[in-house]
Amino acid sequence: MEYQILAQEIIAGIGGKENIVSLVHCATRLRFKLRDCTLTDINKLKAHPDIMAVIESGGQFQVVIGNEVKEVYQAIQPMLALFDEKSSITYPTGKRDNLFNHFIDIISGIFIPFLGVMAASGILKGLLAVAIAFHWLTLDSGTYRVWYAASDSLFYFFPLLLGYTAGKKFGGNPFISMGIGGALVHPLIISAFDASIVAGSPTEYFMGLPLSLLNYSSSVLPIIFASWVSCKIEKKLDVLLPATIKTFVTPLICLMLIVPLVFIVIGPAATWLSQLLANGYQTIYGFAPVLAGAVMGAIWQVCVIFGLHWGLVPIVFNNLTVLGHDTLIPLLLPAVIGQTGAALGVFLRTRDAKLKMLSGSAVTAGMFGITEPAVYGVTLPYRRPFFFGCIAGSIGGAVIGYYQSAVYSIGLSNIFTFTQMIPPTGIDNTVWGAIIGTLLAFGIATILTWMFGLPAITDQPTEDKINKHQSDFSHKP
Repeated sequence: MEYQILAQEIIAGIGGKENIVSLVHCATRLRFKLRDCTLTDINKLKAHPDIMAVIESGGQFQVVIGNEVKEVYQAIQPMLALFDEKSSITYPTGKRDNLFNHFIDIISGIFIPFLGVMAASGILKGLLAVAIAFHWLTLDSGTYRVWYAASDSLFYFFPLLLGYTAGKKFGGNPFISMGIGGALVHPLIISAFDASIVAGSPTEYFMGLPLSLLNYSSSVLPIIFASWVSCKIEKKLDVLLPATIKTFVTPLICLMLIVPLVFIVIGPAATWLSQLLANGYQTIYGFAPVLAGAVMGAIWQVCVIFGLHWGLVPIVFNNLTVLGHDTLIPLLLPAVIGQTGAALGVFLRTRDAKLKMLSGSAVTAGMFGITEPAVYGVTLPYRRPFFFGCIAGSIGGAVIGYYQSAVYSIGLSNIFTFTQMIPPTGIDNTVWGAIIGTLLAFGIATILTWMFGLPAITDQPTEDKINKHQSDFSHKP
């Protein structure tokens, strides 16, 4: 792929660089916010051989590239003069998203930048759990401690990273909000929190007001809310203060105001909301875990197609922070592996060399949690393989829901997720249930697709057919 040429063609297809408000990328997609979506040439972009699909969803114009999205993103960046440290989340033209699209855009913008290292940290945590379960390492060994620190550092200092990305997303100075996040996990605060636990009551006061000291390590909502408030105040101060002093006075005022406000108001309120969200999810999940698994296994890939899966990300992080485990990620694993199995069924059935190569590479990517090559390149153009993958995901999800499997660290849903499901007590039925449900989804999708997934006449979809099905899953916001 000629990345520079592709980058130029993408910019031209979305209406030129002047039409771009912001750009981020995830594992397979370029995610644009545009000033005017009517200026885009969607059909031209879809017809490009190096573009899998084009989707308008969640307030974003998404161009699906595949595994080489990072290289394309890096080729686009130098061509754009608008990227600075204060990218706005609002449309300069005055056009606004609806509330749901606005929420999806904010969440994806905050979490996407460190998605890769977050997944790597989760995998390393899972591998360490395996090493402990099989007695390859001990908890007091230096090897374990070094690798555990490597796997846990991202999550322990989560407020720092979220402060930076949230500050950028909300259009403020990310280093101010990063400083606020650092205050939440500062050793002085952690030690004061430990002392308050021993005393059984607040032991610290700020100007006569009792501080509600909590352990904000790995927390999500407090720093996001604090960053939003900080960026609002920062913008007001930048307008009011003279240019000669606002460089240091604005951060000074933000830090002096927001950090105490977090410990007095924002932190306790956000923590209460986090517990409410976690308890609400647990209530729904506990009512019918089998039904929850069947539904999530069936619809997850549809949510991914439209980019709506980011709406569930806060629930996953919140569950891990409040409950110490999450039962949502295991329900999604059969959906991912189901589409992978459907791609394998196409690989085994087709006699077309190009389709066999495409489906084979899609299987490899799917095993590691990247299903876009399978969905857009293999299963969706034929419809039946995609539906077989969803059906298999639903069956596998129901099985995992029955066993109430859980993960104890964050990561993409892929073959390494099994290592993240090992509880502190060791491998039990929840792990075996997840393995059974996932293998069931993989086997059902593979067999159904191999038997009934491809038309009898041809093994290869035409370009018109691929473009038609891409169009079926695109819409104007």
